Amino acid sequence: MKISKTIGILFVAFGIIDLYAARYGANLTSFLPSGLSKISPALFTIIGFLMIISSSENSIRSYIKFADRLSVSMGKAFSWCIVILMGGTCYEVFMAYALNAPTLWNFDFSLQMYGAIFMMAGAYTLCTEAHVRGDVIYRLFSQRVQAWIDIVLYFIFFFPGVIALAFYGYEYAALAWKIKETSWNSPAQIQIYMAKSLIPLSGSLLTLQGIGEVFRCIICIKTGSWPERGTERDAEETEKVLMRTSQEGNKEDVI
Repeated sequence: MKISKTIGILFVAFGIIDLYAARYGANLTSFLPSGLSKISPALFTIIGFLMIISSSENSIRSYIKFADRLSVSMGKAFSWCIVILMGGTCYEVFMAYALNAPTLWNFDFSLQMYGAIFMMAGAYTLCTEAHVRGDVIYRLFSQRVQAWIDIVLYFIFFFPGVIALAFYGYEYAALAWKIKETSWNSPAQIQIYMAKSLIPLSGSLLTLQGIGEVFRCIICIKTGSWPERGTERDAEETEKVLMRTSQEGNKEDVI
């Protein structure tokens, strides 16, 4: 554990040094592909953080609870955008067909509300295992093997993607704020730079929740079974419900 913690500290230190070096034009990770090289400070810092925290099971479980609560809170807060979106749509239909006076702003308003829901629901969906996944072969493996597969795929595909989303999304949003960007698609010139701020925020939330999911994998590798999720699920696949109730021997619920 001490060796893991020491290596983690070194990774975090290298990530910070790499970040400051990049600000002065130096590239300490030129051996990486250009896309990964730009986000390497965040990658090294996250890997180091994972190695430090994983040395204590209590720290792991505390972080999982924190990430879950944050993701669920943000997801439920932005779910109200659905109500706002529906209200705006009903208003537009009434104005267009009842009063023959369609608005100039409602189309872009609807796009921004839909975009907010889509972006900010990512971490919540990951937390509640609601993402679509093809697990025809995956489910045949033991839970420990599943955890190893997940942890490898998180580092190969997930973290590079969401960190890039946060990193490049910040640059994208910063430019939009700098020029006070408005929609080119709307005669009303609707401001969209505030909506673009959700791009790096979404990437950051997904990164935090992804770290929590990696910690779940670590617990599963150690114990041989997935830890219970403390979050409520709005929906669950029927097949999973049938499998769970069958394993519990509760025949009355299997209908």
